[in-house]
Amino acid sequence: MQEIIRRFPKCRVTVLGDFFLDKYLDVDPAIAEVSLETGKTAHQVVSIRCSPGAAGTVVNNLAALDTGTLHVVGVTGDDGEGFELRRTLQKLGCNTQGLQILHNRFTPTYLKPRNCQTADLSGEHERYDTKNRRPTPVDMQENALVSLESLLPHTDAVIVLDQVEEDECGIVTAKVRKSLADLADRNPRKIFWADSRRRIGLFRNVIIKPNVHEAVKEIFPGSTGVPCDEIVEKAITELRKRTGRPVFVTAGRRGIWISDSIPSLIRGVRVDEPTDPTGAGDSATAGAVLALCAGASLQEAALIANLIASLTVQQLATTGTASPDQLGPRLEVWRSQG
Repeated sequence: MQEIIRRFPKCRVTVLGDFFLDKYLDVDPAIAEVSLETGKTAHQVVSIRCSPGAAGTVVNNLAALDTGTLHVVGVTGDDGEGFELRRTLQKLGCNTQGLQILHNRFTPTYLKPRNCQTADLSGEHERYDTKNRRPTPVDMQENALVSLESLLPHTDAVIVLDQVEEDECGIVTAKVRKSLADLADRNPRKIFWADSRRRIGLFRNVIIKPNVHEAVKEIFPGSTGVPCDEIVEKAITELRKRTGRPVFVTAGRRGIWISDSIPSLIRGVRVDEPTDPTGAGDSATAGAVLALCAGASLQEAALIANLIASLTVQQLATTGTASPDQLGPRLEVWRSQG
């Protein structure tokens, strides 16, 4: 593992996808006021924290793992949230030239108020989401593809993050998926990896990363409840046939299934409660792709992804990251649990 980690600073990764701004409002209930006009509580914000979200969460984790070169491709609005998003990405050392600005579009934002006096998850208020619900202009899609093609000679891996649930309203449209399949087919030595909230079964010629429920429903639409291992293995085998590439399937605490000659489960790390799963899948993506770039096998990449996810879920009320120097001790924990 140390040999793999030492190669991280030489790896070059491009992230194409839906970039959100995670905007945390720390609210102090001790100084809450009452509106004279409405009589309703006026919650008092004492600090604001911004970080890249969605595809930006993957970038956050890649940067924390000392990735050598980072590029992003996507779309933001011409608004304050877009400014904050680009600034936070640039602070990570990320090249944002491929991040287009569209004047009549929101920068997607997860607004997260929380009680600053409570450290655990009980302090979280209801979230407010800002999203675009109109189709992404074709010229924006084409510009993103041009940016990606220009970056390919300088990239070892392309991570695709399809976060927007509304069809054709994010950057990963049907047109972009088709072009990605063509690019991956023409560049077999590059790593192409895709994760999608709603459309994981539509990707071809790329590594995909569904969770167990998404994988099984893709192959067995009528499936309900917790799938047994036999069903999971059948789904993984069929998904690999469809995509023509390996499949990584996350299984929460159990670990990650991989499609090798036969599907196998790389067990996860058991950690104590409380945990916060927010962003765990994105941190696993960053770890697995970076490990593959550094020459890891599928099994090694899945194990490193498990180690990283086990570290990020223990960071409450924030989207966590892990650093390379944490992986050695966490590996020892994993081995002790064997």
